[in-house]
Amino acid sequence: MGIIRFIKDEMAVIKERDPALKSKFEIFLYPSFRAMYRYRIAHWFYKHKRYLVARWISTRAAKKTGIDIHPGAQIGKGLFIDHGIGVVIGETCEIGDNVTIYQGVTLGGTGKEKGKRHPTIGNNVMISAGSKILGSFKVGDNSRIGAGSVVLKEVPPNCTVVGIPGRIVKINDKRVSPSSMLDQISLPDPVENELNALNDRIILLEDTINKLIESKK
Repeated sequence: MGIIRFIKDEMAVIKERDPALKSKFEIFLYPSFRAMYRYRIAHWFYKHKRYLVARWISTRAAKKTGIDIHPGAQIGKGLFIDHGIGVVIGETCEIGDNVTIYQGVTLGGTGKEKGKRHPTIGNNVMISAGSKILGSFKVGDNSRIGAGSVVLKEVPPNCTVVGIPGRIVKINDKRVSPSSMLDQISLPDPVENELNALNDRIILLEDTINKLIESKK
């Protein structure tokens, strides 16, 4: 990919997903832009088995941006890392197209696997701030990972995952566009859902008891 094409693509991605952008020239200050530009170069060297050069480039990029992307990771088009401080992407991680990652996210291993050690992230996935996805499994297309979640097992497509450990709380949301997936707040609360269900059950039982009492009068 040429530098001009890369810049144009990054401009389009950032413009779509970051409302804070006021000028197209601001993208040159974005950690995501700088980290991804250096990653593409480092990845080229990595694929050509120039491992030391690749690691030198990625290490310098991590120091300057706070985004640590191993040069061996495989990343598709349209990745946007918002803010980016504390983001870690492991060597055998695979990321599809149009993925959005927020600050403090780790795509890492558990320390147990050999070979493929890191997760595979599908297309159009949103990973909220502080989330950890650990292990060699897949997060399916169009899924959303809630802020602070710890995901340790496979996530099917079109799912919303929240909590520690991560639990699937919604399936088959309709996918519209990358920008429509960026709401980190309006995700289901599994604890609230359980409490509401319990409250409904209590009301039903109380109503049944009251009817029994009335019938015996």
